[in-house]
Amino acid sequence: MLHEFISRAFRSPSRPLAASVLSLGQIWVDVMMDVNEIPPSGGFTVSQQVNATIGGSFRVLQAASRMGSPTRHAGIIGGGMWGTAVREALSRDKIDHIGQDRLDSDTGFRLVLNDGERKTFIATYGAESQGDANTFDAIEPRDGDVVHISGNTLMDHSSSGIEAFFARTAPDPDDRPYTLVLSPTNALELASEQLLENVVLARPIWSCNRQEAHTLAERLGVPQGDARKLTVGGAFDEAMEGLCGSLGEALRAPLVLRAGSRGAWVREPGGGVAHVPGFPVKPAHTRSAGACHTGAFCAMLAQGWSMPDAVRIANAASSLAIERHIAGVPDCPHRQEAMALAEDHEHSENE
Repeated sequence: MLHEFISRAFRSPSRPLAASVLSLGQIWVDVMMDVNEIPPSGGFTVSQQVNATIGGSFRVLQAASRMGSPTRHAGIIGGGMWGTAVREALSRDKIDHIGQDRLDSDTGFRLVLNDGERKTFIATYGAESQGDANTFDAIEPRDGDVVHISGNTLMDHSSSGIEAFFARTAPDPDDRPYTLVLSPTNALELASEQLLENVVLARPIWSCNRQEAHTLAERLGVPQGDARKLTVGGAFDEAMEGLCGSLGEALRAPLVLRAGSRGAWVREPGGGVAHVPGFPVKPAHTRSAGACHTGAFCAMLAQGWSMPDAVRIANAASSLAIERHIAGVPDCPHRQEAMALAEDHEHSENE
């Protein structure tokens, strides 16, 4: 049982805490503006609130760091105002930058217009997206490390660096000294067939929300039924279990399918689908806690936890992150808090 492992976790985790979480993802700045309505072309509106935060893979690394694992960012950081903000945020959360620096280009930013019902995004790409086949040549993951890749890194020239990294560090997925975790985006539908094939052949652990899973299933020709139209309930659970099973079988790789407070469905190759319950939480946030979940999950894997236990602890961490959101941005808790919630939940299930 989970609580039996938790009681030992703070004293002797099954893997040394020196195992790191590395991100090959991209980090940028999000500037969210709350507006009454999105103005038409040539129109005008006033923002009631502006909130600038560090986005992209930073939230994954921040969560992994707070959950007790050493963290390293291998992406590119620019040399201007936004790049400085990124470096300061990494320093505050004790995240090492081991990637390249671009002093001739600033880090990019995303302008997010939020009218309370939907968000409209305007992206300015910067140094973080200016990679090439040599971008990750100096990155050497150690035995036991967890390497996280965001789907955004597959959308531009940095994807050639990802493919080169696979070829150099893990030509045989069955003999990989590190653990590979990939969280796609809905934009994965724009990736080339060759790139998608190479990513699938690398057989990472896939961590997806429902929308990302549907996009990936469509690209792979996996039957989905009417799952995307279902609301949360018994039919929703059955549909999620079916999607996790069919998509995991097509990928021939481990799969975590997240569904917010409903928890997550987990499938490991050769096994069935297991539902890992989530934690009830009020939807007071305006941004997803998926990055917090993925970062906590990566940290637990780096510390030697099994996939189901790592998901359960990540469920707890993301639930607390939503409760403690800052201006609508989920704020990941520290390791002991997430462990305590997961342990309490496990005890109540067994009573």
